[in-house]
Amino acid sequence: MQTILGANGQIAVELARELRHAHTDRLRLVSRSPRKVNDADQLMRADLLDAEQTAKAVAGSEIVYFTAGLPANTRLWEAQFPTMLGNALDAARAAGARFAYFDNTYMYPQDDRMQTEDTPFEPAGPKARARARMATTALAEMTRGDIPVLIARAPEFYGPGRTQGFTNSLIIDRLKAGKQPLVPVRDDRLRTLIWTPDASRALAVLGNTPDAYGQTWHLPVDNARLTFREFVALAADAFGTDPRYTLVPKRVLTVAGIVSPRAREIRELLPRYAHDNVFDASKFTQRFPDFAVTTYRQGLDAIRAETGAFAVNS
Repeated sequence: MQTILGANGQIAVELARELRHAHTDRLRLVSRSPRKVNDADQLMRADLLDAEQTAKAVAGSEIVYFTAGLPANTRLWEAQFPTMLGNALDAARAAGARFAYFDNTYMYPQDDRMQTEDTPFEPAGPKARARARMATTALAEMTRGDIPVLIARAPEFYGPGRTQGFTNSLIIDRLKAGKQPLVPVRDDRLRTLIWTPDASRALAVLGNTPDAYGQTWHLPVDNARLTFREFVALAADAFGTDPRYTLVPKRVLTVAGIVSPRAREIRELLPRYAHDNVFDASKFTQRFPDFAVTTYRQGLDAIRAETGAFAVNS
């Protein structure tokens, strides 16, 4: 039995599809209100803040994937995320299950250093500190060695369906709505984005590779490394819309955070948008050379095909 904790998010949904397609027909989806992805999925309701419910949800599992998400809300991240991960690790240990932790890069330095699996944690805000605490917990469990643990880390998302991320909300969703995209801080710095289905497929590969455990892995990305200026132009071309965009300075986003919860939650990451953000996934691609990484153009074309016709910017 392979079990996905936090089963309703975009990463989890794609993960469930990939696991069923390539790895197992025994799949358990766990959340407060789980929904089937595949016809044969086993559903189990559980609140990961409840240790007993989490233990019951994980019992009998061979592999556990932690893909739980929370809204971009600082108080929720600080109060709930570490507890959820701690309960999940305790449950996996009790079940004797392998544990694959899906992570992000919030805790990395917000400068132009190349990001590798060995990049030190330098959290620069409360959400980043929460993620650093969680990653440190997973690393401690890995070192303890009672169960096999791996960390699979992804940079900022872009993708289809209900993908959550600033690139989707500020650029892709606005293009789809016939509005000009909003580019935060700088348009001439290199960005690294991951196509969410690639992140899920790679997580499934790692989870089912015994020698991948005991390590941190950067998940595979398109190495084109575009600036936001180039990404907007590529997206506009794929969608058949006007490539014009609005550059939103840091000071405007900072002031907007006073009245806008969404803008307030991005302020912690603003220094990152002033620098090149280059995420190195060569460890994964060298270990799994046959893994097909989706290019930015392929991903944007897939979003266009999924959504249909777009309104054209006026």
